[in-house]
Parts: sequence; C-alpha cells; structure tokens
Amino acid sequence: MALHVIDTAMVGAVDYKQLAAAALVLSVMNIPFVFGIGITIAVSQMVSMAHGKGDDGKVSHYLYNGFWLCLFTSVIITFILLANTQILFHLNQDAAVASLALPYMKLMSWSVIPMILFLMLKSFADGLELTKTAMLLSLLALPVNIFLNWLLIYGNWGFPRLALIGAGWGTLLTRILIFLLLLFVISYHHKFKKYIALRKERWKFSWKAQRELLYIGIPSSFQITLEAGAFAISGIIIGTIGAVELAAHQIALSLASITFMASMGLSQAGAIRTSNANGRKDHLSIKEIGKGTLLMALIYGTTCAILFILFRKQLPLIFNDDTQVVALAAYLLVFAALFQISDSVQVVSAGLLRGVKDVKVPTYFIAIAYWVIGIPVGYLLAFNFKMGAAGIWMGFIIGLSCSAIFLSTRFKKIMGKTK
Repeated sequence: MALHVIDTAMVGAVDYKQLAAAALVLSVMNIPFVFGIGITIAVSQMVSMAHGKGDDGKVSHYLYNGFWLCLFTSVIITFILLANTQILFHLNQDAAVASLALPYMKLMSWSVIPMILFLMLKSFADGLELTKTAMLLSLLALPVNIFLNWLLIYGNWGFPRLALIGAGWGTLLTRILIFLLLLFVISYHHKFKKYIALRKERWKFSWKAQRELLYIGIPSSFQITLEAGAFAISGIIIGTIGAVELAAHQIALSLASITFMASMGLSQAGAIRTSNANGRKDHLSIKEIGKGTLLMALIYGTTCAILFILFRKQLPLIFNDDTQVVALAAYLLVFAALFQISDSVQVVSAGLLRGVKDVKVPTYFIAIAYWVIGIPVGYLLAFNFKMGAAGIWMGFIIGLSCSAIFLSTRFKKIMGKTK
C-alpha cells in the first residue's frame, strides 16, 4: 500500500492531473488486484491450521500448492487488465487524465504477478507466525521505490524524466526485487529448512489442496474485493465530477488506506492465531484472542480518527500543493476520521471469522453493507442532495458501520455457541 502512496505523493508533485491519473488506474485495478490478495490469505489460514496440528508435511504441501494457485491467479489478473486498458477512456473521465493513465496501467498490470507471489510467500511465513522477515523486506522496498521514482519520475542523474510512467517502472522493479528476496530467504533460511526438506515427498500438485485453499480463498477474496471495489467504484464516480475532486479523493483515500493496513495486520494476526487455536480445538483461546484483538481495533481506530482530525490540513500537503485540491482533501479527511473505528472493527471481525472457517455468511454481510447500503446512499447524497465527493464519503461511513455491526455480532454469536 505504501508503494501506491509513494507513487501518488511523488507524481502529485509534478501536477494534479498526474495525481488524478494515478488515482484512476488504482481505482480500475483495485478490484482484480485485491481479489488476488484474497487468494493469498488462504495460504496463511491453511498453513496456520496445519502448524497448529503439528503437521509439517501439510505445511510444506500448502506452500507448494499455494504458490501454483497464486501464480495462476496473478497471471490471469494481469492479462485481464492488459486486455482491458481501453476502459480508461469509457468511464466519463477527464480525457487528459485518461491518456496519462494508459501507459501507467500497463506497467502496474505487469507488477501484479511479482506482488501477488510476494504476498503468497509472506502469507506462508505469517501462517507459521514468522512475520519479521517479510516485514523487513516490505520496509526495504520503500527507500528502493523512492530512489527509483526519484530517478525516473523527475529525470535525475541523467535518467529520462518519465513522470507517471517512471512511477510505474519504479513500482514494477521494486515488486520484482522483494519477491525474489523473500523467495531466496524461504528457500535457504534455517527457520524454513524443515518444510523445504520435505519437497520430494510433499511438493505434489493436489486438486484436494487446491479446493481447500479456494474454500477459504474465494470467499476471502470476495470479502476484501467487495470493500475495495466499493472504494474503487466511488473513485470512478467522483472522477465524473472533476479532476480536482478525484485528486482530493485519492489523497484522502491514500491516507485512509495506510491506516487501514495496520487494521488489516491486526485482522491477519487474529485470523492466524484463531486458526492455529482452531487446529488445536482450543475454543477458550479463540474467545480470548477475539476479545483482545477487537479491543486493540477499537483503540487503534480511535487513535487514527483523532490524528486525522488534528492534522487534516497538513497531511494533504504531502501529496500536492494546489489550493483547491488540498482544501477538499482536508474536508474529506474529516469523513475518513469518522469511519476509522468501524473500519478497524469490521476488518478485524472478518479476520476472526476466517480463523474459525466462517467465510460464506460474512461475505453476504459485507456485500449488503457496501453495495446495498453504502454505495447507493453515497450516490444519492452526492448527486441528489448535491454533496459531491463528501456524499460518497458519507456513504463509506454508513457502509463500514453496518459491516462492523454485522461481523462483530456474528463472531460473538458463534463464540456463544462454542464450549
């Protein structure tokens, strides 16, 4: 997520239409890309459950099958995106913005493959509760991406000044690098050695393993795709209002996305720990993990809300200095602050439910919260009540709040049935 934000901030320094073009591409790509991320989540769930049972062979087996599933998924997503780049010109967007977005989308489409594979390997390590290596590599990616962007966006050290296209190259090269580094670590580090050593016996393609992964992966993909899709569609809707509105929306959304990643981390931690406890049939631990993780979500969401309110006028200046864009982004950050608590609670609740293999009903709840309630209400407020971009963001607040209530109540109900 930080790679997207870095691209947004650095191209925003060129001009706001470059920023709007980046926002358009991310809106179009987000739905298929996030679907692929959902598939990687299944790897951590199945590996965690096998690890909880003490079955190293199964862990190795899911590593192998998960890699092939995610490779296939990422290639399909990439070619779907490449085959549909012309959609940028059919979304009623500013013509100059759509033209700037086209070459950037092609590069970002190719970057999906190494990123999905990196996230798959990360999910494998996460499932074993070995999270530091992937975290360090993720942090390493940030200065690398900034340096490549500095060279290619602005044309430093004799490199061509490529603007938004330079950001695309920077992200593609960074994603390839971190994937290869994590692949090397998992292949040779002593902490993963026992799972790699079982490759002759356990590295066999299995339709059963693929079905097990997809049982968790597809509903998980739909869950996060429904949310990401709601934000992506909202970005496209806001783009029909104007380039200034789209640029301001992208700034506020980028900041909200960064805070959301910590909530997603809590969600994944809760899912992995409950899945591990589920593998041991330890229902008391599941309840305690659920209570603790939800409490952390509440505290974290409240903290983010306060920070957004306090620094709403300063944060947009990281991305752009256009007076209109900054003023509107600061206004939208007030709405972003209001949904921080519900956003954190709903994603953590979804993770806890994944940990106990409850994925189908939560998917229906999320669909209702965003697509039956949030998006229609936001559209109504934006156009019928003339609230513009703020109306769409009010829809976010309502949709996320409904999702938080539905999912947290569902987890509490399930835990009430267990002994």
